[in-house]
Amino acid sequence: MPEHRIGGQHVQHLRKDAGLTGKELSARWGWHPAKTTRIQKGAAAPSDADIRTWCSACGADDQADDLIATARAVDSMYMEWRRLHRNGMRQVQEDWLALHEQTRHCRVYLSNVPPGFLQTPAFATALMNQITRFQGTPDDVAEAVAARVARSRFLYEGGHRYVVLMEESVLRYRTADPEAMRGQLRHLLAVMPLASVSLGIIPFTAQRTVWPLEAFYLHDDTTAVVETLTAEIKVTQPRELADYAKAFADLAQMAVYGDAARALIRAAIDALE
Repeated sequence: MPEHRIGGQHVQHLRKDAGLTGKELSARWGWHPAKTTRIQKGAAAPSDADIRTWCSACGADDQADDLIATARAVDSMYMEWRRLHRNGMRQVQEDWLALHEQTRHCRVYLSNVPPGFLQTPAFATALMNQITRFQGTPDDVAEAVAARVARSRFLYEGGHRYVVLMEESVLRYRTADPEAMRGQLRHLLAVMPLASVSLGIIPFTAQRTVWPLEAFYLHDDTTAVVETLTAEIKVTQPRELADYAKAFADLAQMAVYGDAARALIRAAIDALE
């Protein structure tokens, strides 16, 4: 869907919510009615100034920043995995490497698998083989795994901070064979003492204040990357970013850390024996 079409739909809703006709809005700001019509139909892309003017006319100044972010981001915010992986997975992993290099504070919530930057080569290989088979995309797993594991260097370089929350189920899912799973779980124990890492586990028994969610990564306060079965979604709208930050803060209150988290990881290792 074209970027300007999204903007047109949103501003049209604002006008209707304000009880204004297109002619009334045009007259209020001295616009030619044709301009209003073109914006509403998606035939013309509204500028940032147009969006702010429209929001002001509708008494919705507080929505301007979100609408501007939507208009800028919608064309690239939703990307199907099959499209991203059409030539294999390596390029996507290298793109993630660049994003992590720029990120200073990364907050991550996982309900399915450990984050890529904490995965061992054996675990990443097993997971990526499954994804490649499922999607039917070219097999460049060896190269993609190398690019994914390369992200772990940011754990040891200054200026990067990772706050990771995982559901206890992540420790228990048999995503790889027992040997690879043991190696992955032991790796989590090994990275916990790092100053750059905070690892919390949300126990099965935790009283939920936030239901289990899809995996998401918060990069600083500028972008949330959400992973679904079929697509990667990049969120930049301030209102949505605030919701993800709030969810992360509430999930963090449900997690256990330190020795309690280590006990859950060790119990998952013992269950593999």
